[in-house]
Amino acid sequence: MKKLFIVRHAQKEVEKAGQDDYDRPLSKKGLKDSQDMANKLFEKSFRPDLIVSSPSVRTRQTSEIFAKTLRYTKSIMYNEVLYMAYLNELQETLTYTFDTVDSMILVGHNPSLTTLAFTLADFKEEIEMGGMIEIEFDCNSWIEISKDNARLISYEKPIN
Repeated sequence: MKKLFIVRHAQKEVEKAGQDDYDRPLSKKGLKDSQDMANKLFEKSFRPDLIVSSPSVRTRQTSEIFAKTLRYTKSIMYNEVLYMAYLNELQETLTYTFDTVDSMILVGHNPSLTTLAFTLADFKEEIEMGGMIEIEFDCNSWIEISKDNARLISYEKPIN
């Protein structure tokens, strides 16, 4: 069995003149919402085998909050492709994961995360900023994950 948490970064700061989108950090609300979502996973006693993240400032902040809260002591895998990823790039990221990894958190951006959730688990809403989707796959290899063996477990989002 494989378990995937898809996490969209939370609310980001308002764009400043001349600032690149890649460099926009989480807002105060975004920091709080990310911490709240990480706390929910901690309360479920979830401990990921791997955290994979876009390297933008806000997704790095999100990943680091989850890592610290979940007592994740390994390196976070930052993948440049995830910043402006297409669906196939997200799927490749998952299927190239070593099978010794049974659970992972994927931190990134919309619209690609919502498209991934729809493709894998027929999730038909937009993942809100700070939202988190849990999917289980009835298989033993990441290369085998598909809509046919996926089960949507939960969707949680920050309280506004």
